[in-house]
Amino acid sequence: MLRFISFGSGSSGNCYYLYTETDSLLIDIGVGIRTLKKHFHNYGMQLKDIQHVLITHDHADHVKSVGSLSRDYGLDIYTTHRVHTGIDHNCCVRCKIAPERIKVIEKGKSFTLGSFEITPFGVPHDSTDNVGYSIVVGGITFCLMTDVGHITDEMKGYIGSANYLVIESNHDEDMVRQGPYPMYLKTRILGDTGHLSNNNCGLALAENATEKLKQVWLCHLSEENNHPELARKTVESVLRSYGIIVGKDFKLEVLKRRTPSEIYELK
Repeated sequence: MLRFISFGSGSSGNCYYLYTETDSLLIDIGVGIRTLKKHFHNYGMQLKDIQHVLITHDHADHVKSVGSLSRDYGLDIYTTHRVHTGIDHNCCVRCKIAPERIKVIEKGKSFTLGSFEITPFGVPHDSTDNVGYSIVVGGITFCLMTDVGHITDEMKGYIGSANYLVIESNHDEDMVRQGPYPMYLKTRILGDTGHLSNNNCGLALAENATEKLKQVWLCHLSEENNHPELARKTVESVLRSYGIIVGKDFKLEVLKRRTPSEIYELK
């Protein structure tokens, strides 16, 4: 049985966990170690249960605690060379990853960690580098893509192959344009290396999801320029316009920014 938990999704800290009875994989560690330890305890688990760690990119809300987790629990950290360089240069990462714990992967080259078959792929964002992950376990394909400036042709293929998908639905475009952010920040968010809007998230799903898809989680919602119900309704509306009915064709849920999710069983 494959299970999934989100321990935080948004600019305040991102962390996702996939696990089976015998293996486990953490994706990003932008949540404080004490907080994460408390969350694990509440689920009857411990941080020492973590066996593998993947990182998507080097922004602080995804890597703040990566060095401390690696040091305290003897964990190797897997990501691209450019992301590792970005982490090393990130002043928000106070405890750096020890050289012997740095494991370099390449986009487009699949590799195996325990029972997880992993394929990293490029995701456009204004970080040093950014990768999404397609992860196969026991015939189930789980895919995560966050901090998405726009959907590339490569990403479309991974959406189409997913049984379970975590995808960014960061903002409502009108809220960004009409909001108080300075123009440079609005331009960054709305640009091709910024963040994915609710509408564009809905289009990505409508145009690329297949009958394989069982469940979608909307992630990395903006606190200032979005709302969980708005994100859900916008994505549902776009899907409906393509004849796709949420709840019938696949499930759709919104991950909370600071609150852990339930434990999802992926079958």
